[in-house]
Amino acid sequence: MSRTRVSGDMSCSHVASPQRLQSFRRYRSGWCGPNNKNRSVGTFRLKAHGSASAPDVILTREKGKNDIVRDLLEVRGIQCMEVPMVETEKGPDAELLPRALQNERFDWVCITSPEAATVFIEGWKEAGKPDVRIAVVGKGTGKVLEDTCEEALQPQFVPSVANAEHFGPELPTLAGGNGVILYPSSAKASTILQDGLEARGFKVIRMNTYNTATVKHVEDSTLRRARSARVVAVASPSALKAWVHHVGHDATRAMTVAAIGSTSARAAEKLGLERVLFPEEPGIETFVETIEMALQNTSKEE
Repeated sequence: MSRTRVSGDMSCSHVASPQRLQSFRRYRSGWCGPNNKNRSVGTFRLKAHGSASAPDVILTREKGKNDIVRDLLEVRGIQCMEVPMVETEKGPDAELLPRALQNERFDWVCITSPEAATVFIEGWKEAGKPDVRIAVVGKGTGKVLEDTCEEALQPQFVPSVANAEHFGPELPTLAGGNGVILYPSSAKASTILQDGLEARGFKVIRMNTYNTATVKHVEDSTLRRARSARVVAVASPSALKAWVHHVGHDATRAMTVAAIGSTSARAAEKLGLERVLFPEEPGIETFVETIEMALQNTSKEE
């Protein structure tokens, strides 16, 4: 598979007072689709095209989680269709979280997704709102906590790049701390973050507080319309696998996959998909730009 990475000046410091993110305009490589032609790409805007029966892009995050991306795409004239492929369920450790927060002291609570943040907030409230020090993987996850307006939940650290590979090595060590990290996560999350932290000497308490389940049924009429799209946008391997299951491998191969980051892109590679774009630095802004770039390149091939 030829994967196109999209790079840009996506950096941010402390989440509580982030630097203004700039829309990126440069790309490490051009389109690497079936024709294997590299093209330089600048900032662009698409005119809306298609009809109600032919969306430009399919958004596959769970219900209620596509709004920001959809709004940013629609102001660019891009016609979106939401087809949620995943839904969140409580994990085996969800009921244990409040007691852990009451009885243990942690240097950091590391949160790596908006879903993990939502479940953590519920457990934190049930525990009586104890003092915690929050580290988040990126801006989208941080916003869920910031929106609570709870002082204790305001993120105090975010890595330079929104992924586990940077999160583990960059998390600060606290002078006088006990070196214990609470990691409330998806049951399906990889061990990259905890392995990176443990390699530095931290003790990681991982609690699988939620699970991502695939949507079991999608109406046939919805799938027929969805297959006419040129791009499918995915924010997790689970969503991509569910999409392929419901729509079919051949239909997916005919589309371009716009992935939110390298983890989802690697999942596409394992499924044998060839038209895949992903940003070097994950985030909502880079995700939107990647989708826009995918649409531009499919337009050039038509």
